[in-house]
Amino acid sequence: MWEHFHHEADIGVRGRGGSAEQAFAWAAVALTAVITDPETVQCRDKVTLACSAPDLELLFVDWLNALVYEMATRRMLFRQFEVRLEGTELQASACGETIDITRHQPATEIKGATYTQLEVIEDRPGEWRAQCVVDV
Repeated sequence: MWEHFHHEADIGVRGRGGSAEQAFAWAAVALTAVITDPETVQCRDKVTLACSAPDLELLFVDWLNALVYEMATRRMLFRQFEVRLEGTELQASACGETIDITRHQPATEIKGATYTQLEVIEDRPGEWRAQCVVDV
């Protein structure tokens, strides 16, 4: 499950899941939802990504920023995500398509993920949450 949360100047993205991997993947859907309705994005092309960081929170920011970079340079939007974590190493794929202005009607551009309200935490056993504010 994903959601946005209130922040005065920017937008918070949050993913929840039964594992950190699922929380990262759902937060990526929330990232797409800042730009457009994820339901309008078709899974046509797959992009692989890899990140590493000293801890899970920094890895989460690196993950979102890698997606922002891929969206900007490939002019793509993503809908489905597969994330694998080994410690603080991430291997992932993002599936989506080239932006179609008419169909996707992008609402805003994301500049990047920030450390504001950054958390990657297991709230209860088997209930993970990954969140931060993205600069728009």
